Amino acid sequence: MKSPLLSLPGAVPAEGRDEGVAAHYGDLFREQRSLADGAGFVDLSHRGVVTVTGDDRLSWLHLLLTQHVSELPAGQATEALILSANGHIEHALSLVDDGETVWAHVEPGTQGELIAYLESMKFFYRVEVADRTDGFAVVHLPAGSTAETPEGVVVRETAYGRDLFLPRAELESFAGAHGPAAGVLAYEALRVEGHRPRLGFETDHRTIPHEVGLIGTAVHLQKGCYRGQETVARVQNLGKPPRRLVFLHLDGSEVALPAPGTPLRLATDGPDGRQLGFVTTAVRHHELGPIALALVKRNVPVDAPLVAGTTAAAQETVVEP
Repeated sequence: MKSPLLSLPGAVPAEGRDEGVAAHYGDLFREQRSLADGAGFVDLSHRGVVTVTGDDRLSWLHLLLTQHVSELPAGQATEALILSANGHIEHALSLVDDGETVWAHVEPGTQGELIAYLESMKFFYRVEVADRTDGFAVVHLPAGSTAETPEGVVVRETAYGRDLFLPRAELESFAGAHGPAAGVLAYEALRVEGHRPRLGFETDHRTIPHEVGLIGTAVHLQKGCYRGQETVARVQNLGKPPRRLVFLHLDGSEVALPAPGTPLRLATDGPDGRQLGFVTTAVRHHELGPIALALVKRNVPVDAPLVAGTTAAAQETVVEP
């Protein structure tokens, strides 16, 4: 779905999974600084929007999600996953309940599969699941923003900002009143700085929550059964995940950033050494320079200098080995 804000001056369309919104509006670092200062907004209208209504919505979702939501207070934001039977991450939901409806935004294009799964699990529960992507756009206001939320708009407030479920017809008027707009590249740079994993970026078909630091934030360890719980409990109580998320400071003298999937090796072994992991997201940050998130094997020494392709990389621990 193409955003009308791509018509704003300087807008450069994003590519790949973020196609449909602006990558930037002509000045990536200015846009990052604005967000870091609590100014402006990010158009995330390409993300899927799913709602669940009905008297049983919270108790029903509690059975399916990794998060404890059966008594979720109205207005309290949370994150949750849906896992496979083997404990691999299949869906990630950023959700809030407004007292009558659970609102969730998800990765672009994933709402269809999510809704199909939810529909298959309704049974006798009094719930209705709907795809609201055509009618509502997600807009992000950064932490510290003093912008007023339009009346009647559902808000999901977190430590790093507010997500608004804005009627899509109001997107252009909102932009006119709450600019400057920042592109998804600025948003992604702050996400990487904050060590926040993203479905389909820091995850693949075999990722379990422990590897990317989602235990405690999107996975509740004291709730009842859900699909994949056996794997979560076993790794939590008896073992360690095979991989772990790391934060990388990249050599700033390189012109190009390592692409997602770029192999990581020990710097002492050089480009022909054994692959120990791979880059998941690499960005240019307005203060830190080129940085990245990556997945490495659990036994990689936490202080070992690495090389991403041909780019030197110093690691910081995100998930403990």
